[in-house]
Amino acid sequence: MPRRYQFDNPLPVPREPQQPVVYRPEPLPTPSAYDQQPIVVQHIHQAPPDRTVQRVALGAGVGGGAVAAGVYLGPLLIAAISSMAVSLMVVAFVVVVLGWGSVSLVRSLGGPDGKAAAENVAKARRKRG
Repeated sequence: MPRRYQFDNPLPVPREPQQPVVYRPEPLPTPSAYDQQPIVVQHIHQAPPDRTVQRVALGAGVGGGAVAAGVYLGPLLIAAISSMAVSLMVVAFVVVVLGWGSVSLVRSLGGPDGKAAAENVAKARRKRG
């Protein structure tokens, strides 16, 4: 009776184990003599401000705690100052809007006395200027 399944390659063919690769250092080539002086291209870059502060602090012999405080508190200080500036700007805007609204309201509801007072103030300003 013939076999039901036939396989072309039932098992892989065993191979000989490969030899491990051995690193064999070779001596460096001797430096060649130049006919002229070699040109050295050196790029000098300015460090970013936060790194500059760190380097100055470390160069002055300040400890790592002061450097960490400068790195942590520097951006924190900038954020606090800018948030105060934004809140002051909002307060100034509210004051200007309220002042403009109250002046407009007084002028519109003031009647003849308010208009006469505004004219007197305008005349007084013209005389001074």
